[in-house]
Amino acid sequence: MNKKSSQLLRRPNDPPLLLLTSLASGPKHGYALLKDIEEFAGVTLSPGTLYGAITRLEELGLIEPVAEVERRRPYRITTDGRQVLREVTTEMRRLADVGVARLRLAARGV
Repeated sequence: MNKKSSQLLRRPNDPPLLLLTSLASGPKHGYALLKDIEEFAGVTLSPGTLYGAITRLEELGLIEPVAEVERRRPYRITTDGRQVLREVTTEMRRLADVGVARLRLAARGV
């Protein structure tokens, strides 16, 4: 994984992270991505934000287009994209675990 790819995905509401998360469950076209992200993350992306993120992820080799279906162009996550998503979500989980542990200590007055 290159550092640029990893730095692209830092916030839980970051469009590239949301796209990779959505595509981890299978290929989707733009509208399906928008709906899935809204459903699982409660985030509404504008078409400009969506397609900007698609372009960046495609340039980085983290997603790729698949054959057109009824005039729609679906995308799928690549092996590198899965690896980046795995690394970023593992890092986020570690950070969340540390935050929760420290909050528990603070609640006990430690």
